[in-house]
Amino acid sequence: MAWVSNLEPDLVLGGPILSLTREILQHHTLKGLVLDVDETLVPLKASQASEELRVWVEEIRPVASLWLVSNNLSETRIGGIANSLNLPYIHGAGKPSRRKLKKAAAAMNLPVEQVAMVGDRLFTDVLAGNRLGMFTILVEPMIDPTQSAYSSPIRDFEVWISQLLGVSLPSKQHKFTKNDKSRQTEI
Repeated sequence: MAWVSNLEPDLVLGGPILSLTREILQHHTLKGLVLDVDETLVPLKASQASEELRVWVEEIRPVASLWLVSNNLSETRIGGIANSLNLPYIHGAGKPSRRKLKKAAAAMNLPVEQVAMVGDRLFTDVLAGNRLGMFTILVEPMIDPTQSAYSSPIRDFEVWISQLLGVSLPSKQHKFTKNDKSRQTEI
């Protein structure tokens, strides 16, 4: 079942996207990021980016081109978030389809091998990025801090199914070797 490897991210962050640093991007020679929106950048019901996220975007922007690519059909919502971050976007992407990710990478004028797909979902973000040959980064969902207990049944189901299929999803960061896609625990 070689297709199962398409569900394995190249890098698993033990936290939200805010823990993705310039050093990590430089270590993996990444020049562009395609970013999922819902629960990757903002909580599901949020219509604006947080100040913390705006600061993160400004820290990352000098080392990587950034595009938002969301499955969300609401152009008003995704466009509003993109505008608050001053980033280009695509809504209604239909991930795991590769078409819109390829369009974003082309707009960055970068080969897909230098672009990472960053998201919180295995069956949309990671699968689409891996199918296109991108470096894939799985982040913890961005949740509403006023929510006392967080539960993501869809994500939990994806992880459970993936593990049944033999996908390894450790909670530590991993080092990616481009030549052989082998993974080693990073210290």
